[in-house]
Amino acid sequence: MREVDRRSKHSRRVFLKGAATAVPVVAVATSVAVSIEDAWADDASTLSPATMKTLLKVARDIYPHDVLGDSYYITAIKPWDGKAAKDPAVKSLISDGITRLDQNARDRHKLAYAEVPWEADRVVLLTEIEQSDFFQKVRGDLVVSLYNQKEVWPRFGYEGSSAEHGGYINRGFADIDWLPKA
Repeated sequence: MREVDRRSKHSRRVFLKGAATAVPVVAVATSVAVSIEDAWADDASTLSPATMKTLLKVARDIYPHDVLGDSYYITAIKPWDGKAAKDPAVKSLISDGITRLDQNARDRHKLAYAEVPWEADRVVLLTEIEQSDFFQKVRGDLVVSLYNQKEVWPRFGYEGSSAEHGGYINRGFADIDWLPKA
């Protein structure tokens, strides 16, 4: 079993050095018209950037993991732009689903779905459409595209396949350290 050293490896000096270099970067980033965190959505060729940003929020609300950054969710939803380019039915399904979700959010909160500040309020909106084809498609694709990323596995403590290492009998089977020794 892996042992994790929980002691902090950062000192006050390291923090201050990092903060000193971060200030100019933040100043430049905030002066640019397009925010850096939303630049990925502008790369979409078929779906609008607003649709992509809403899909990101939907993905985070369907499979919420505080230990995962947006980059993992972005990687999971980016292929939908390509699928929408190849199949007009997929484009229509996603666009219509986002439009319906935004309309429900406006009716209830006077804001678009992505702008609703509380996760619990957004989950209620998702619950209202969970039987729709849009929701089922997004949820079904996400379970594969999010959790099949090898970069995500360590975040959940999964060490990957053990078949090439002789199976779990040789790798992890007897790693339990919380049971008393017999």
